[in-house]
Amino acid sequence: MDKKTGLFCKIRHSVLCKLIVIALIAFIPTIITSKIFPTGQVEQGAPLKEFTDHLDTRIPALMQDYEIPGLSIALIERGETVWKSAYGYADVEGGRKMTVDTYCRFESISKSVTAWGVMRLVEQGLVDLDAPVEQYITTWKIPESDFSEDKVTIRRLLSGSSGMPLGTIGVHYPPKAEDIPTLKDLLTKDAVLINEPGSSFYYSNTGFNILELLIEEVTGRGFAEYMQDEILTPLGMHSARFEWSKDFTPPVANGYGTEGVSIPVYIYPDKAAGGLFGTLEDVATFAAAGMTDFDTARRNALTSKSIETMYTPISKMSSYYQFVFEGYGLGHFVEYLPDGTGRTKAVSHGGQGSGWMTDFHSIPKTGDGIVILSNSQRTWPGFAYILTDWAKWLGYSSIGMGVIITVQKIAWISIALILFLLIRHVWRLAEGLFLGTRRFAPMAVETRMVRSVQFLLSLLLLGVFLWVSSLEYWFIDSVLPIASSRLNFSILFASLVLLASAVFTKRRDEHKGDYLPNRPR
Repeated sequence: MDKKTGLFCKIRHSVLCKLIVIALIAFIPTIITSKIFPTGQVEQGAPLKEFTDHLDTRIPALMQDYEIPGLSIALIERGETVWKSAYGYADVEGGRKMTVDTYCRFESISKSVTAWGVMRLVEQGLVDLDAPVEQYITTWKIPESDFSEDKVTIRRLLSGSSGMPLGTIGVHYPPKAEDIPTLKDLLTKDAVLINEPGSSFYYSNTGFNILELLIEEVTGRGFAEYMQDEILTPLGMHSARFEWSKDFTPPVANGYGTEGVSIPVYIYPDKAAGGLFGTLEDVATFAAAGMTDFDTARRNALTSKSIETMYTPISKMSSYYQFVFEGYGLGHFVEYLPDGTGRTKAVSHGGQGSGWMTDFHSIPKTGDGIVILSNSQRTWPGFAYILTDWAKWLGYSSIGMGVIITVQKIAWISIALILFLLIRHVWRLAEGLFLGTRRFAPMAVETRMVRSVQFLLSLLLLGVFLWVSSLEYWFIDSVLPIASSRLNFSILFASLVLLASAVFTKRRDEHKGDYLPNRPR
């Protein structure tokens, strides 16, 4: 063994190297117990004050960890709002605090409210849930496709099984913009069937936009006016509006994207799928409205039968929704919370827009509910922790949104393992170059097949990295706002390591299995 090799072996087996390996291995359990996965919850059945004190500590910590500008939250017990609080800022740049009265965007919670508006027409005998929607619309037709447009019924539109696509997302306009497309223009572009109606669940903004047009055609009134008179006012949602107003006070909070960039108030060409504005109390009032065993005097918008119809799952979940919910009723997600002796139905809906995330959960049987509104697209993990704490406080062992916490843990463990393996491989590459068992030989013939595979994988991973980096919005950035950037780095790092392996090849004699004479075995 020459002096060069002997020196390197001593370094490789030194205490320092062992410590590095131990530190890398220890990284996995360390991150699990770090602030990335905050722990601590209130005992089941604890007094309300104890739980709200817990939230007063928990929420600011989550907001700091995930860089969330503002958040407001309400708790409901026996159909009544019993606690409200707000944290952070409605406008970071202007220093305006988030309050429980700040106007917010409700995003797709709007769909649940729109469902109430449609059911009002059903109760009045003006529409039939199982009739083709085109039976009631005379000024517009569903564009022709490879599927049956006459099977697009009102029930299927409400339950996400109409075969309609998601529709245009991420496109919004300043409230006074003059170039806003009409609802019919938007529908003509978006409402082309992608699945056979009734075949499967597919989350669709377009489906609810068709229902917006249905309401206007059947009633002869503007959608916002109809919803105000028939649903919002009767339910006591006094601040809620399907149209933006310059008189909203306090003004609508700014939204903030995954990178923390401020997004001023905006509107969509449509209203039914995500255009509702209002305050925290409005959503809490709406969530409580479906708890028909509590304070029914407020609920003169719909009968208990209609509410139960909306809360009965029709569509079986698909895509990532199946990991969170068990079904979709009419404008409402449905899940069943395990309580040790059985399962209790919970209904909910969340919303996500440019710089906004919202959620309400209600348990009609017990009268419990929770509303969370946030002006940040980095909030899904925070929602998951808050909802998990709430469910366990009420005595339920889990809640669907808790899967985000599990996904986070899997992501961080995967990132740690990937980085460990990559660093280990880089170490071996460096060792080979130092000892001379590897050389820069991208054109070597004897290892061409292996190197070709490595090179192609390197290009593939680099392409994935560049594609993700070019996206204006990537869903993973919302679900894993901290881990996503580390995941992207891991992809780039793996691409570079594979490229290095492809160009710095082993010497031919080692490739054949014959070690160099002076190489330790």
